[in-house]
Amino acid sequence: MSAPLEVEPGASSAQPDAILEGVGKIEGRSLWQISWMRLKRDKIAIAGGIFVVFLMLVAIFAPLLCKLVGVTPNDFHQDLVDASLQTPIGKLGGISWDHPFGVEPVNGRDIFARIVYGARISLLIAFLATLLSVVIGVVMGIIAGYFGGWVDTLISRLMDIFLAFPLVLFALALVGAIPDSVLGLTGDPLRVALIVFIIGFFSWPYIGRIIRGQTLSLREREFVDAARSLGARRPYILFTELLPNLIAPILVYATLLIPTNVLFEAGLSYLGVGVRPPTASWGDMLSIAAKWYQVDPMYMVPPGLSIFITVLAFNLFGDGLRDALDPRSR
Repeated sequence: MSAPLEVEPGASSAQPDAILEGVGKIEGRSLWQISWMRLKRDKIAIAGGIFVVFLMLVAIFAPLLCKLVGVTPNDFHQDLVDASLQTPIGKLGGISWDHPFGVEPVNGRDIFARIVYGARISLLIAFLATLLSVVIGVVMGIIAGYFGGWVDTLISRLMDIFLAFPLVLFALALVGAIPDSVLGLTGDPLRVALIVFIIGFFSWPYIGRIIRGQTLSLREREFVDAARSLGARRPYILFTELLPNLIAPILVYATLLIPTNVLFEAGLSYLGVGVRPPTASWGDMLSIAAKWYQVDPMYMVPPGLSIFITVLAFNLFGDGLRDALDPRSR
């Protein structure tokens, strides 16, 4: 037999306090905290989110910003336009310290001021249309997924009908048929409300399908069965048990839907069915710039870059948010 090892007294049992000394208090993290940690590591998504916040602040404080720069969106500056060519005087579309983005052909309106005010229209319509489509899509999707049967079949066929609808043609026809005053709304408020309704009301099936699929998987989970066994009513289960577990896909889809609506609003304004002049709109500015690109190509750059950077920033932030909330989607 081998001799036993010599062990010092008291060394056979570890001291928990000594082992954990210096480790500090260990705290658990919620799913939202873990998602925020993942999102912070995505520098590109954070950059996109910062630009989105910056653009929102620019749109909100557009009058103050234009006042600080000393420009207005609708004032004519005929002295800055060549009388014979109707193009801005100077290089690069009349860019100067007083007009950092130059001036428009023919009338000499400041492009910087119109870009800033155009951001208000684009973001307002995009956010309101997204809100409308998300509300309708979530309600219809959660009802279809939870009840199933003929209710699911009816709502699913309704989604198919809306998805097959020629949205652009409908917008062109509806804007031309609407009178100048509806329910006390006239002018730009009527146009904004009409565009929000067209985009939001006919876009809800996209998020509706996503929420329906998520609800189909959640309705068989244990917490839903527990709520049913305790006698919970269906509205309570839908909006108290299921809806909080759908926040992540709703947020992700909303951030990805906003840039789509920005592009759609710009497209409608480009076709002449957006807000009416002289209200600034990025799509309307591009429509005018297309007629002058041969003699004043710089006029096309500010509105085109504004749309491109805005859509890119929202998409980058939306992709990062999706990866943070659902790492399996990578």
